[in-house]
Amino acid sequence: MNTKRILRGTTVGLGLIAGLASVAVAEEITIATVNNGDMVRMQALSSNWEEATGNTINWVVLEENVLRQNVTTDISTGGGQYDVMTIGTYEAPIWGRNDWLVSLNEGMADDWNADDLLPAIRGGLTVDGTLYAAPFYGESSMVMYRTDLMEKAGMEMPDAPTWDFIREAAAAMTDRDNEINGICARGKAGWGENMAFLTAMSNSFGARWFDMDWKPQFDSQEWADTIDFYLGMMKESGPAGAANNGFNENLTLFQQGKCGMWIDATVAASFVTNPEDSTVADKVGFALAPDNGLGKRGNWLWAWSLAIPASSQKVDVAKDFVSWATSQGYTELVAENEGWANVPPGTRTSLYENQAYLDAAPFAEMTLQSINSADPQNPTVQDVPYTGIQFVAIPEFAGIANQVGQQLSNALAGNQTGEEALKNAQALTVEEMEAAGY
Repeated sequence: MNTKRILRGTTVGLGLIAGLASVAVAEEITIATVNNGDMVRMQALSSNWEEATGNTINWVVLEENVLRQNVTTDISTGGGQYDVMTIGTYEAPIWGRNDWLVSLNEGMADDWNADDLLPAIRGGLTVDGTLYAAPFYGESSMVMYRTDLMEKAGMEMPDAPTWDFIREAAAAMTDRDNEINGICARGKAGWGENMAFLTAMSNSFGARWFDMDWKPQFDSQEWADTIDFYLGMMKESGPAGAANNGFNENLTLFQQGKCGMWIDATVAASFVTNPEDSTVADKVGFALAPDNGLGKRGNWLWAWSLAIPASSQKVDVAKDFVSWATSQGYTELVAENEGWANVPPGTRTSLYENQAYLDAAPFAEMTLQSINSADPQNPTVQDVPYTGIQFVAIPEFAGIANQVGQQLSNALAGNQTGEEALKNAQALTVEEMEAAGY
């Protein structure tokens, strides 16, 4: 983080806050957030909001899996530990229906402009017309690849690759002597870690979590094909210790020049093309997530968003901060300090109409195309009784998928076969779903 650049943006930050609702008495709010790059940047820039309003922030910054467990426990018990939570597209509608979150339909800053939010992103955070979370950044997933290594391999990445091409290219780019892995992909267990990747991937193989009668489908040929392909590709061309690698670990590997390709969140594009952090910033290309010709790509739809738990005693101050952090003005503040390529992507239509952003972000078009092509209402090739692409939008999913994710991570680590992992996944999912009354 460049402190001097942040300080130079203070005037801009103060100016954009002027239109927010005034707070009569200074208060401290507690915010729980994830430890990824965009949120770390927000934490640094939030001093602008604190200075302008007189309020202060107690930050609780956690690794992704820990954050989810922490905030889920707090909100389900009405613990009241937080005034603002960073949550995802999975939690927002479920928690909104339970009246655990404060409506954002009113009380936001006058210039916050909910109508500017991308319809796909806004829809995922809305229940019966009520918006329950403000998107900080939105994402799908796509292929990020080393253009120099692809050229060296004598291959050319298509805009819309197949999984077979990805596996072939990964093998061709792998150079164990120089610690270059042809493919990096999530292996760390967690419903939002390896299961986000594998569930989206399985959709493109024709698999699904449940049939129309809510019967688990891990014993299907489609899931067997998915896991066989994944394990085979990662064994051939993936990094050592891949079972321990989630988003942040793979990001570091790619930035260090140790991945030929990385299939993950579109939001990572600004980090792999930032020359201050990435050794391969000028050698990165982008493509859509792979498919198998069945009509579905392996891309997901997600937004990290800011929500206010109903247990908060400081709702007005919390809304003031959420308005600031998810506004067009905040985007301009980031651009002032970090450059347009590093602003939070994927939430507002106006960003993709901003020529300064389009000129600075070579990944902008691919990101928007990936987001717009994701269809959480029809996530799979076959009919399903649920919505959600890389997740199933039911309360039981997180717990079940954590267990399934552990089984598949164990298979990647070589502790069991893919067949054994899927057999265990089927048994535990059947047990959990029967216990839940499905």
